[in-house]
Amino acid sequence: MPLPGYDFIHPLLDHGDRHAAYFVESNDPTASPTGQAIPAHPLFDGFDHRQPWFLAATPLAASSAERIIACFRAGGEDASELEAALRQMKRKLGLIAAPERKLPASGAWDYLLLPVSQARVQAPYTLLGLATRTVIVATEVQTHSDRDWALANACTFCTGEYLLTRSANGRKADTTRQKMLRLLALIAQDADTAELDEVFRQESKLSYSLLRLVNSAAMAPRTPITCFSQAINMLGRRQLQRWLQLLVYADPDNDLHPNPLLYKAAVRGRLMELLTQNFAAQAEPATTGDGAFMIGSFSLLDVLLNMSMPEILQQLPLAPAINAALAHHAGSAGKLLRALDAADRRNYAIAAGLLDELAIAPDRFRDAQMQALQWAGRIHVAA
Repeated sequence: MPLPGYDFIHPLLDHGDRHAAYFVESNDPTASPTGQAIPAHPLFDGFDHRQPWFLAATPLAASSAERIIACFRAGGEDASELEAALRQMKRKLGLIAAPERKLPASGAWDYLLLPVSQARVQAPYTLLGLATRTVIVATEVQTHSDRDWALANACTFCTGEYLLTRSANGRKADTTRQKMLRLLALIAQDADTAELDEVFRQESKLSYSLLRLVNSAAMAPRTPITCFSQAINMLGRRQLQRWLQLLVYADPDNDLHPNPLLYKAAVRGRLMELLTQNFAAQAEPATTGDGAFMIGSFSLLDVLLNMSMPEILQQLPLAPAINAALAHHAGSAGKLLRALDAADRRNYAIAAGLLDELAIAPDRFRDAQMQALQWAGRIHVAA
């Protein structure tokens, strides 16, 4: 029996590692009405109207035309009539390149979505020539060097697969890493305020990052929060624990350079929280709700800290079910985490198969992504 068509929404990053656009793909483009379902979603208008959405070409609603890039696949099924109709309507069009196809001339398409591996073998100055009249989006950006090369060679946006790989720049200093793990351990144990305060007294940068997070648009306090105790009182214990789980991803050393891992960790945590509601009855209680958020947000610690997950988990007193989900993808929550990781790596057949096994319907998954992306997008850590 064929799998249903799931939509997978990927934020695209710009030169400053900011999320500047969205790219939507499906495990089965013929079965998923992506080009119509996303703009029709009730949360769609809540996203930044300056950020384009790259969607499979359909006869799109006129109200969303300015934000939507109607994408065609090079060498795909004949869609010449639809393409001609959209061009006549002066819609913005994108071409998803194929390795066996010649690249189009500059200006033939408004946007060109090009795998880095294909971009790297082009003749010198090809991309620069294309970029004079076409916006180039680098896809399949698997490593940090791929990302740096793409953005240095006329690409405006890039996909974020490279965020799932550890940096080649080496580990953080031991003291910083140990303080982070100490903080995470206290969070996992639901430690009292005095114990948390002691860690923040030792590491002023972490305290500074917390205040920036609490003062962000995600919380929107009526008056600025100016001290740690005030932040605790405002947030409440449960919300404080949640924000601290994300705080470790903040970069207190660079106010103007956001860490995209914070955003991705927030999206994963919120997705896990929303989607585990579907199987709360049979799942371990520790892996639903707050526990699911912890699994999602902690799932990128190995990348952040440049350590193996088993090494990290040895220092965190997590509930057995949470530990097993993170270490071995055990249980329903572990299977869902594996699906989200496969989706982030654009392994759509694997992701769709796991979501189907978990009885998460395509509409439910699309809705959860829209909720999680919008929620995480309100976290603003730059000054």
